[in-house]
Formats: sequence, structure tokens, C-alpha cells
Amino acid sequence: MLTLDPLRSALLLMDYQNGIVAMFGDQGAALVEQAVKARLAARRAKMAVMHVRVALTAEESAALPPQNRIFAAAAASGRLDADDKSTQIVPALAPLGDEEVFRKRRVGAFSTTALGSRLQSRGIDTLLLAGLSTSGVVLSTLRDGADKDFRILVLSDCCADPDPEVHRLLLEKVFPRQAEIIGLEDFVACCKG
Repeated sequence: MLTLDPLRSALLLMDYQNGIVAMFGDQGAALVEQAVKARLAARRAKMAVMHVRVALTAEESAALPPQNRIFAAAAASGRLDADDKSTQIVPALAPLGDEEVFRKRRVGAFSTTALGSRLQSRGIDTLLLAGLSTSGVVLSTLRDGADKDFRILVLSDCCADPDPEVHRLLLEKVFPRQAEIIGLEDFVACCKG
């Protein structure tokens, strides 16, 4: 039976932004719908909900070294422009008044944001991860969060990867070493108490 202390837990909705969700086609709409249900359950339980988005200012793009394969290419194409509609959080998950947003400049949610210090200041020690993609933000945040001694839970049906086999491999073989893998239904049931 899953147990969580809502006051010491946070749901992280990561990279649910227009351009990334669109890359998943029809699956993207279903993933957003799942994330909306997760947010509703977390809010009912009075759990913190935080958003993480990836975007770069013009100055940050210009400062990227060419050896950064992911970000240098994305910056050159303009895909990560901080002001572009594609980097904004999808309307269905638009942050509500008390939901914090962290803009990151790399793959993981911790390294280029104040997320870690904010979680610590709020006494949060448990993270529920939902994000796109499984091999990107979810993997990086899980590893970094586990190294920071957070209890990590991955909402398996609120994550996806462009490669379904990579998604399966991470959820079944890699993530369980450092995290609990749970489904949305179990999370919702736990939040109802």
C-alpha cells in the first residue's frame, strides 16, 4: 500500500510544454490528460505541485559550447527560445497561483534551477516525477534527486519517451534501483487517503 505525507511531497510536472508535447502526436494529448489527473489528485491532498520547463534566453543560447550536443543543436534551431510559444507550458497544465515554475537550461530539473533549495526550504523529501521524456528529464532528475537523498516515485503513465523500448527498459530495469514505479491510479487512491 502506497503511503505519502502530502506536506513533505511534491509532484513535479516536467517539460509538459507545447513543443515537446507536440512531438508525441496523439499520445501527447493523452499524456497531458494523465498529468492533469495527477495534478488534481495532488492538489486535493494539499501536496505541492511544481512545474519545470526547458528554455533558453538569447544570451544563454549564445553561450552554449558546441560540444553540448543536445542543447547546442536546439539553440541553433531556435527550438528552445524562452519566449516562444513552443517552450510554454501547455494550457491544460497552466500553473495555478500557488504552483511554482522553474525554468531550466539543461536536461535535469536540478542543475540549473533553484528547485533543490526550494524543496529543502519547504521540508519536502519525496518527489513524484511526471515528465517528457523518460530518457531525458525524468532520468536526469531521478538520478540527481536520488543522489540528493529524496524519496523518488515515478508516475509511469505520466511519462513517455519517443522510443517506447527505451521507456520500458528504464521503467522496468533502471529506475527501480533508485525509485518506486507507480501508476496514476495508485497515486490518486493514495491522495484520497
